[in-house]
Amino acid sequence: MADDRPVVDAGADDIERAAEAALRPRRLDDFVGQEVVRDQLSLLLDAANARQTPPDHVLLSGPPGLGKTTLAMIIAAEVDGALRMTSGPAIQHAGDLAAILSSLQERDVLFIDEIHRLARPAEEMLYLAMEDYRVDVIVGKGPGATSIPLALPPFTVVGATTRAGLLPAPLRDRFGFTGHLEFYTAAELERVLRRSAGLLGAELHDDAAVELASRSRGTPRIANRLLRRVQDFAQVRGTGVLNLAAAHGALDVFEVDQLGLDRLDRSVLQALCQRFGGGPVGLTTLAVTVGEEPETVETVAEPFLVREGLIVRTPRGRMATPEAYAHLGLRPPAEGMLFS
Repeated sequence: MADDRPVVDAGADDIERAAEAALRPRRLDDFVGQEVVRDQLSLLLDAANARQTPPDHVLLSGPPGLGKTTLAMIIAAEVDGALRMTSGPAIQHAGDLAAILSSLQERDVLFIDEIHRLARPAEEMLYLAMEDYRVDVIVGKGPGATSIPLALPPFTVVGATTRAGLLPAPLRDRFGFTGHLEFYTAAELERVLRRSAGLLGAELHDDAAVELASRSRGTPRIANRLLRRVQDFAQVRGTGVLNLAAAHGALDVFEVDQLGLDRLDRSVLQALCQRFGGGPVGLTTLAVTVGEEPETVETVAEPFLVREGLIVRTPRGRMATPEAYAHLGLRPPAEGMLFS
């Protein structure tokens, strides 16, 4: 089945994660951007290695595509431990988590993506495992059930979440280090693109790197995805070189404009500005108008449009800003009509 994921969607499926694996840095020194978090992690890991103990549990928060999974892999590599990967939605029962925990070795790293979506029984088991390095396994049912404590070797949990506010306080407090990942600057994305192009064996011109970085929404995952599409375009319809012409050609084919907006983003703006006079309009009505599910509009299109100041959320619904009209080349309503 063809992948219908928008080219500027910061999420990733299993196929894309496999493609990303070849581009991920293996060591902290090779990780581009996130200077503050990288420096803090470097201190944490160096101290743990000097003491020959596992580092404190680590919580990484921030929007998708910024490097949380990559940092978990780096942490495991830096402490010479194995990495076990799972996700909150995949652990629905305490027994699922107990099976994973019981297989860990000393200094292993357990990475739990979307940790805020852990089921409550598994979450309560994780509390005990993180704090006391043991789990209580229930054997039997009813009045005859018994609890058998199972000791665990010292290990490190790395939790990742895109919605830190949903993380229960007792779980959040058990992490010794919390790092928040920020969106990348254009200059940092250029460095990401040049490094990735080298790993792909592609010749990337400087002006093409600048163009791709400016349309990548501050997200390395999107930058690398656009880079692969430009490589496809250069191979099939160009000279094989990733120059500015190839970049423009690929971006035009995949309908990514100067701000990094794709078809869905522009459809939302056009509906707001042309169909609803700038709003306000409810999310469900807006989603029906553009032919998408409300969740898709809310999670894929809206975050970037709000961050760029093109739309605002109000108690009465979504509204377009004057910048949205300017981007579409439209004349905004008379002064005082917007946000009235």
